[in-house]
Amino acid sequence: MNIVLEAKPREPGARSTLTKLRNEGQLPGVIYGFKVNNNPVVLDYKEMAKAVQKFGRTSVFKIDLEGKQINAVLTDIQRCALKGTVKHVDLLSINMSEELEVDVPVTVIGEAAGVNEGGVLMQPVRELKIKVKPSDIPESIEVDASNVGMNESISVAEIRSTVSFEILNADEDTLVSVTPPVVVNDDTAGQGDTETQDIKATDAEESQS
Repeated sequence: MNIVLEAKPREPGARSTLTKLRNEGQLPGVIYGFKVNNNPVVLDYKEMAKAVQKFGRTSVFKIDLEGKQINAVLTDIQRCALKGTVKHVDLLSINMSEELEVDVPVTVIGEAAGVNEGGVLMQPVRELKIKVKPSDIPESIEVDASNVGMNESISVAEIRSTVSFEILNADEDTLVSVTPPVVVNDDTAGQGDTETQDIKATDAEESQS
């Protein structure tokens, strides 16, 4: 990452203070971890958004805090439930020479053979926790689903040997699967309609008697 994001110290305050900062285009956050105390900070919202969009959420971000250069990764992003805008970020200061544990999104590529047969593609696990050097953190982990047929799946165990880092998830965790489509029983639906008609007919007979 070749840009530096400036972070300024902030005093922990009431909700109204945080709202005021957000209205001014600032993003409240906290930086903690390697050689850094638990520091409440504020960053420029637009600059942070641009950096995440360009380099990805799993990137190592270079933060300037009062002249001190800090390498940090995003560990938590809090969003507004209504607007979806980011309200707060947690940044973990890291040692670039040591491995760390980080969550990385799983990206499914290729069109599954089972989908061409009418199946439904499922992705039960959308993120994997890995242990890796900061400089080697991937933006995502690609899983090729091209050969996944109906009622077949790909587990973590099947991709361990294809990556250069340690995956901390269990072997049996399913990354992608193809299941048969749900079939609606037309006979059952028809019986329901008949029962409804019988009830209406009975009601009509009772009203005439």
